[in-house]
Amino acid sequence: MPAPLHPDFLRLPIAHRALHDRAAGRPENSRAAIRAAVQAGYGIEIDLQPSAEGVPMVFHDYDLNRLTGQPGPIRTRSAADLAALPLLGGDEGIPTFAEVLALVAGQVPLLVEIKDQDGAMGPGTGGFEARVAEVLAGYTGPLAVMSFNPHAVTAFAAAAPGVAVGLTTSAYDPADWAPLPVQVCDRLREIPDYTSSSASFISHEHGDLARPRVAELKTQGAAILCWTIRSPEAEAAARQHAQNITFEGYAAPIPA
Repeated sequence: MPAPLHPDFLRLPIAHRALHDRAAGRPENSRAAIRAAVQAGYGIEIDLQPSAEGVPMVFHDYDLNRLTGQPGPIRTRSAADLAALPLLGGDEGIPTFAEVLALVAGQVPLLVEIKDQDGAMGPGTGGFEARVAEVLAGYTGPLAVMSFNPHAVTAFAAAAPGVAVGLTTSAYDPADWAPLPVQVCDRLREIPDYTSSSASFISHEHGDLARPRVAELKTQGAAILCWTIRSPEAEAAARQHAQNITFEGYAAPIPA
């Protein structure tokens, strides 16, 4: 039986890459953005990429340039080097997943996305999911793990069977997903791996929430989250289908 989402994942809006605002000194996925989200009472979504030695680091991109101004893939640098590499717009380096778990400490729900390490949503993820499971072992706060790659979700679920897992899902327009092969986009679009991956939720692209497969999964008991909402108007539209939102760029209201 898949582990269910904690109820707070359906109650508290989830801050995308934490409550980031570079102009205010809070880069995405930074400690400052995480502290701000906790203080505001939002859930938090973060991303994980591996360092050169496989340490789970809280960082979205595969390449360092956009967020640090330094060239090269994140996975070519050691965890120590990444910790000393300041994020643009902030005064702190890239945090480890362990540091973020200690910072959140169960105060708000934490939604963790494992970035695809195969390159084409296949099984060649290098065992990163087991490293993630090792780090979060013993964490007692509301936590769930997801990935666009169904193989990553299945592998993580096997390594941490008590943790809620889900699929990050999309319309998979090939124009938006190049160089992902068109046939992979066509397969993943209809979310065929929901049951086999032990998922209890999806987080779906908000512009595609009217897809019949999303409604079908909801009817079957799946929790429906969505990404990424950037206005109250988009939130109102998304909530016609989704039970909660991942948001950025505005102050999503928290239910009383």
